Amino acid sequence: MTTLRLISSMATKPLLADLVALYKAQAPDVHIEVESVGGVDAAKRVQAGEAFDGVVLASDAIDKLVASGHVVAGSRVDLVHSGVAVAVTAGQPAPDISSEDALRQALLAATSVGLSTGPSGVQLRQLFERWGILAHIESKLVQAKPGVPVGALLAQGEVALGFQQLSEMRGVTGISVLGPLPAAVQIITTFSGSVAGLCTQPELVRKLLAFWASPVVTPTKLQHGMSPP
Repeated sequence: MTTLRLISSMATKPLLADLVALYKAQAPDVHIEVESVGGVDAAKRVQAGEAFDGVVLASDAIDKLVASGHVVAGSRVDLVHSGVAVAVTAGQPAPDISSEDALRQALLAATSVGLSTGPSGVQLRQLFERWGILAHIESKLVQAKPGVPVGALLAQGEVALGFQQLSEMRGVTGISVLGPLPAAVQIITTFSGSVAGLCTQPELVRKLLAFWASPVVTPTKLQHGMSPP
């Protein structure tokens, strides 16, 4: 039995669990262990020299690891596109988020707003600044700690309105997902896989990533609220 050890961000945790099972069906002699943590922490652990065979993170994080020599140049494989969803605590009134203006008004009216530490959180702050409302809502922005889903903050009543990858919002008890961001301001993150610099079985990881990028697993990606690149 061959074991591959991967690290990923939380956004792809449920998806990768299913993709691992699909690969296992065709390669029963390969055991795959995926540790999912906050994306920032995952990148830091790879940079610190922890031994992994593969890394699955947002594409820009992968590119930074390529530049620093911690993942293998030329091994990046784009796996999924993931959009941001908006949610409230279950049982609370659902604000209108159907347009840019409606979403802006919902933000101004919310008592507290939850964002992730991932790329979507950064881009949302940029969007709020572009709208000219960041200074008005800065004091009520709550950034989830690495590895803590925004859905958990909503479920516990720590924030009233929350934004995160749809894949991380789906199935969370105690919240109501209102839907995706309006198309005009939707934030799409590409999650990619790469061979880790300390990998001892790079060809096996390349085969794994090629399978995860193949059309045969597209239905699984769609079930998780993601789409193939």
